[in-house]
Amino acid sequence: MSLIRYKEKRDFKTTPEPGGGKSKGGSLIFVIQKHAASRLHYDFRLEMEGVLKSWAVPKGPSTDPKTKRLAMMVEDHPYDYKDFEGSIPKGEYGGGTVIVWDQGTYEPIEKIEGKKAQEKYLLKHLKEGSVKVVMHGKKMKGEWALVKTHQSENSWLLIKHKDNYASDADITEKGKSVVSGKTLEQIEKAMAPKISTGNTTVTKTSSKKVTVKKVVASKSSATKKTVAKKPVTKSSKKKA
Repeated sequence: MSLIRYKEKRDFKTTPEPGGGKSKGGSLIFVIQKHAASRLHYDFRLEMEGVLKSWAVPKGPSTDPKTKRLAMMVEDHPYDYKDFEGSIPKGEYGGGTVIVWDQGTYEPIEKIEGKKAQEKYLLKHLKEGSVKVVMHGKKMKGEWALVKTHQSENSWLLIKHKDNYASDADITEKGKSVVSGKTLEQIEKAMAPKISTGNTTVTKTSSKKVTVKKVVASKSSATKKTVAKKPVTKSSKKKA
């Protein structure tokens, strides 16, 4: 599958995002990345045809079958994007901090043997606008569906099926990366550029806050000033 749209939107001399990668292993993989771009959202990605089919989910997934989450289909991403965690520079497409919120393997709900056969089946249903999968992640488990809507060309819904993993608990409260164990804020802070100016260190963050840390220089030993006393000259006694 072509990554032309993906590459056209990015300057790889500036962004640390991967440019390619080849599919590995005998199972299809998925990744969900929490992405603090201009607006916080979750990127839902399924491996197909050697790339990651991708949807932006503004509110993140819900394990409540009654809750249908909007998922906007975006350009395919390269396979190596499954491991991407870090900061995309401001001004670049999708600028902001990214963590690997969840990852694992997945398969069609229908029992189909072999990765190639599974991909062929999934691609057929992707074109038809209804993809039903079983997910084996650290957070995302069980049966899920992606269903295309008639609102726009790229508009889909991400829906949890009723199974043993369905719950009305908010799964997005599990905010840490499954790779680094860090939150978005911790990754952002760790990667924020630091600028030293004289005896002051300035740390810039993407939230436009500036943290100033003063560097206290060691005091040099005080120089003792010696005041020279003028010798007292006794004047001659006046004769009476």
